[in-house]
Amino acid sequence: MAEWHDEPLDTRRVCQKRRRTARCTPQLLDTLPAEWRELLKRWVQGGGNRRWETLRNEAGDKQQKLAFGLLDWTLNNGWVAVIQQWEHGDWLPKRVEFIDLPQLRAALGLRDKENDTQSWQEVRALLLALDNPTLTPAILALDDLRVQVALKRQGLIFKLHDWQEQRKVGKRNDFALSARNGTHTINPSEWNWLKSVLDLSEFGIEPHTPQLLIAAPLRLHMPQGQLDLIACPDFAALTPTTVQAVTAVSGTISCWKLVENLTCFEHVARNRKADTGVIWLPGFPPSWWRTAVGRLLDIAPAPVDIACDPDPAGIAIALKAAELWRERGIAWQPWKMAAADLASLTVFDPLTK
Repeated sequence: MAEWHDEPLDTRRVCQKRRRTARCTPQLLDTLPAEWRELLKRWVQGGGNRRWETLRNEAGDKQQKLAFGLLDWTLNNGWVAVIQQWEHGDWLPKRVEFIDLPQLRAALGLRDKENDTQSWQEVRALLLALDNPTLTPAILALDDLRVQVALKRQGLIFKLHDWQEQRKVGKRNDFALSARNGTHTINPSEWNWLKSVLDLSEFGIEPHTPQLLIAAPLRLHMPQGQLDLIACPDFAALTPTTVQAVTAVSGTISCWKLVENLTCFEHVARNRKADTGVIWLPGFPPSWWRTAVGRLLDIAPAPVDIACDPDPAGIAIALKAAELWRERGIAWQPWKMAAADLASLTVFDPLTK
């Protein structure tokens, strides 16, 4: 029989409420039946101070006897303190306080929430220390998740940083393989979360292998052979890996043209001058595109005309793409984006906030 310590919780002459604990250190859980252990896990995951009615409800209608048995066992073996109230001629449980919750969670194979919180704060500091502005939205978004979920997903943010630092480009499966050693190791909810907080194309991660659409009077030289763009009647599609493999070019470019609208790009590519190169600008230029075009510009430098929609977003896109030319001291200018071009349009969209 356990020896009890009963602490009165009211000041009336005849006490109506008490806190009961066993005078013993918490005993091992080795002999605890599997059914009881699973129920105890559910109880503990809800916190360290629970209403008895709540714990009974968690057990379900078919496990009420099991719940009372588990309560008695945990009380007798020093794992809980029970707040009891005198009703109907008996002491009835009202609240259950788990004693030494970290030790109990460890004994049940559960993670300790307080340790997780501390771990998250340490990891968050390391994430911010990366000093990577493109990852800041994801780091801040982790704060909105449960600590355990944030701890699981933080690894993806570190891997994105490494992927970006190494200038990698690839499909989602490629990133998953790099991040977690398996092509299907990032589950759909994690992908959806990443897409909601980051522009993955900015990191060179696409659902499919990205392609640089280009028309140019150039012959590309690579270690494995040559690729003759001159032979293409309209345009070619080059993967970023193909562009990075180019070591030299033959041919002359007098001017590059970047065209945002895909239909317009196709028209310009098919009707370009013989010494003009045309590249499709897929909206706000992702990192893989900037890397690929920068590589071509290093080996085939020429001024550029940039054609985007004549609206605030289009201007931002054009300025971002133009950085590749400005960084290299090569001239650039907007094309078909003047006020007169805007006024000549037949369809207008209203300005929105």
